[in-house]
Amino acid sequence: MKGRGEAHGAVTIVNAIAAGKGCAVGIDLRTWAEVELASGEGVEVRLEGLPDEPVKLVELCVQTVLDHFSVKKKAMVRTGSQIPVSRGLKSSSAAANAVILATLNALQSELPADDVLRMNADVSIRAGVSVTGAMDDAAASLLGGVVFTDNHARTLLRRERFDLCDRVIITVPERMIRKSGLPKERIALYRPLAEEAFRLAWNGEYIKAMTLNSLIYGAALGLDQELSIKALRAGSVASGISGTGPSVVSFVDALTERQVAEAMGKDTLIAKVYQGVH
Repeated sequence: MKGRGEAHGAVTIVNAIAAGKGCAVGIDLRTWAEVELASGEGVEVRLEGLPDEPVKLVELCVQTVLDHFSVKKKAMVRTGSQIPVSRGLKSSSAAANAVILATLNALQSELPADDVLRMNADVSIRAGVSVTGAMDDAAASLLGGVVFTDNHARTLLRRERFDLCDRVIITVPERMIRKSGLPKERIALYRPLAEEAFRLAWNGEYIKAMTLNSLIYGAALGLDQELSIKALRAGSVASGISGTGPSVVSFVDALTERQVAEAMGKDTLIAKVYQGVH
């Protein structure tokens, strides 16, 4: 019994940690997973290109799906990804989606998207890779487009095409930021501003929302805003910190892509918005 699943990365418009509601946009960087089920027990995991990364998230994803269907099997899992880890680009949400889908595929079973997203959120908290369950990140990764979620209620509030721009320039610094080290009490102080950022995004004012979100988390986490400023000066439509950083993302069009990429420096990659199926 073999199965395969794929999911995408995403970038932040509004981070959900401070206020519980988030907004994210899918991008075309992919993560894939292959799951083979056999007689026995346990989960064996091979993370291609990331031999030192923890495997608890993958193990929990597989076991949660098997438990849901009351199946007892041994699982061999292999994953690979284009998404840099622990940079705010939703690598964990994408990995969880891909592994859940691959396990379902191996079982020749399906679940509604809402169930997959709730499963992803629950497992992400248990594995310690998310503070809120990251329903926004999981939804953008699985479904594409721009999504709005209530992470505390585990609810997808809205999903639609993202038409602001179709290209994203992303910085990929060497530094990683793990969720376990976040100053949650400090972030919570910014809740009123985060609620305003979500309101702006909900009303389609993505540029203002992204700017305010970046200022909030830059202040809360001590992250420099200089790259965002350089990107905006070079013609970026919108720019800011993705997730809890340290990656900075800038939405651009074809005319400004080159100069914005040059302004943001050498440690960058370019992705396209992933719209999913609408």
